[in-house]
Amino acid sequence: MSDPATTAGSAPRVFVVSGPTAVGKGTVVACLKRLHPEVFVSVSATTRPPRPGEVEGVHYHFVDDVAFDDLVAHDGLLEWAVVHGRHRYGTPRAEVERAVEQGRVVVLEIDLQGAEQVRRTYPQACQVFIDPPDWDELVRRLVGRGTETPEQQARRLETARRELALAEGFDHRVTNREVDQTVADLVGLFGL
Repeated sequence: MSDPATTAGSAPRVFVVSGPTAVGKGTVVACLKRLHPEVFVSVSATTRPPRPGEVEGVHYHFVDDVAFDDLVAHDGLLEWAVVHGRHRYGTPRAEVERAVEQGRVVVLEIDLQGAEQVRRTYPQACQVFIDPPDWDELVRRLVGRGTETPEQQARRLETARRELALAEGFDHRVTNREVDQTVADLVGLFGL
């Protein structure tokens, strides 16, 4: 019996894309999806309520605590975490496995904690770490977003230093100097 996460021998079909805060992984994955709509990008489940403009099944699967508990209890998530001490987020296993069975390339854009869990729950996934060009550029990107207070920025940068130290545990590293080139690097890596 062949590994469900591969086709044509040993080509991986599931790719974890992770990296430190503000490295641009969300932007890169969104651009990849626009250029290659055949790629399945997983949609996380969350217990938080939708924000204005968010669409069920597009941005997140919005579930209550009971439904999330059921997913956890029945091995329905490849990874999950409590974020900011309030709401839970996770990657639904069934959707990923369905996309793999359809022969699609699957991308999980998740944080490093989630990537570590996927190493255990779905070890056949290929792990890709997105690096910043350098520390100063990472700081510039984080500050330039303008979405966090100076205190939040300091906490995120402290976390980013720890996250960068985890890069060696990944199968591949791609430096995000410029979005189009980073996407091209991923397209080559994913065999698209």
